[in-house]
Amino acid sequence: MPCAVTATSSGHRKSTKVIIFIVLPLFGLLLLLFIIAGSFLILRQKNQTRKFESIEAQLGDFFTLWGYNGRILYENIIEATEDFSSNNCIGSGGYGAVYKAVLPIGEVVAVKKLHQSEDSMISNNLKAFENEIHALSEIRHRNIVKLYGFCSHPKNSFLVYEFVEKGSLRMVLSNKDEAMELDWEKRLNVVKGVANALSYMHHDHSPPIIHRDVSSNNVLLDLDYEAHVSDFGTARLLKPDFSNWTSLADTFGYIAPELAYTMKVDERCDVYSFGVLTMEIFMGKHPGDLISCLPLSSSASTSTSVPNDNQQILLKDVIDQRLSPPVRQVAKDVVSTTKLAFACLNGNPQLRPTMRQVAQALNRQSLPLPNPFSIIIWENCGIMKFAAANIKVLII
Repeated sequence: MPCAVTATSSGHRKSTKVIIFIVLPLFGLLLLLFIIAGSFLILRQKNQTRKFESIEAQLGDFFTLWGYNGRILYENIIEATEDFSSNNCIGSGGYGAVYKAVLPIGEVVAVKKLHQSEDSMISNNLKAFENEIHALSEIRHRNIVKLYGFCSHPKNSFLVYEFVEKGSLRMVLSNKDEAMELDWEKRLNVVKGVANALSYMHHDHSPPIIHRDVSSNNVLLDLDYEAHVSDFGTARLLKPDFSNWTSLADTFGYIAPELAYTMKVDERCDVYSFGVLTMEIFMGKHPGDLISCLPLSSSASTSTSVPNDNQQILLKDVIDQRLSPPVRQVAKDVVSTTKLAFACLNGNPQLRPTMRQVAQALNRQSLPLPNPFSIIIWENCGIMKFAAANIKVLII
C-alpha cells in the first residue's frame, strides 16, 4: 500500500510537470501577444489623441482670448442657435447646415453642423467633417475662411468659423441690388482673391491641397467684398506617390472634363473650376453653353445662346448687363482676365496654366487695348477679335 501510494503520488507529480511544461509556454505566448496588441492599441490611441489635441491646441487659442473653454463654448453655441433651429440657418451644404451664432460677448460666428444622416451616409459625412478640420487647421490665408474650433459629439458635431457677412458669391450675383454693388473693380478683386487662395493651397502648402469644389457657392464675400474660399469637406491633400484617385465631388457645371474618363485628381481640376467661376463672375450667372464649344468641356444647360460659326457677339453683350460696360484700366483688366479664364478652360489639362501663373498674371498691369472695349468681339470657342481691325487674339 505504501508503494502504491508512493507510485500514485509520483505519477501525479509527473503529470503535473507535463501540464506545467505545456500550459505555461502557451499561456506565456498568449500573454505576450495580448501585451503587444494592447500596447499597439494604446500607442495608436495616444497618437490619435495627440493629433487632435494638437489641432485643438491650435484652434483653442482663439477662444482662450475670449475667455472660453470647450464646455462653455458648446453651451453658448447651442443657446445662440436655439439648438440649431431653422430660424438661424443661413445655408446648407452637402454634409452640413450653416447657422449664425451671436456669442454672449457679442462676437458673431458661423457654425456648420454635421447632418444627422442615414447609416449609409454617416461615414461619408464624418470623412468630410475630418477633411475640413485637417485642411483648415493648417491654413492661414486672408482669402480662405478661418476655422476657429470644432466639436465632435454623438448628438451635435460642428465646426466654428469666422462669420463672413455678405454670404456666398452666388447669393450676391443672384440679387440685383447686391450684384450692382459688386462693380467691375470689386469683381476683378474677387477673382484675384480666389486665385491667390488656390495658388497658396497648390504651391505654398505642403502637401498641396486640392479643393475639388471651387464654385460660387463656396466663395464667401465680406463687407468689403473680399473673397474667402470656404467648404473644404471634399478637399484632398495631394499625395507624393500620385495615388490620388477620387470619386466625383465637384458641383455640376464646374467639373473638369477629364474627370469624365479618369478619376485622378490634381491641381488642374481646380484650375478648370476657377475658369468657370471667373466667367460666372463677369457674366453674373453660370456661363453654361458659352463654354460648351470648348473641346472636351462640360457645361450646365442654360438659356444662354451659343454663337455659331457665322455668328459673332460683342464681349460687352456677354458680360453682366446689370452693370455699365467697364472703361479705361478696368476694361483692359476685364479683357486680360477673360483670356486667362479661357486658358484655364482648356480641354487639355496639361495646357492649362497653374494657379501660381494665373495669380501672377492677375497682379501684373494689363496691356493697352488696341481698340475700344465696346467693339471687342467674342467669337466661337474662345477667340476674341476687334471689330474695327481684323486682329484675332487666341485665348485658349
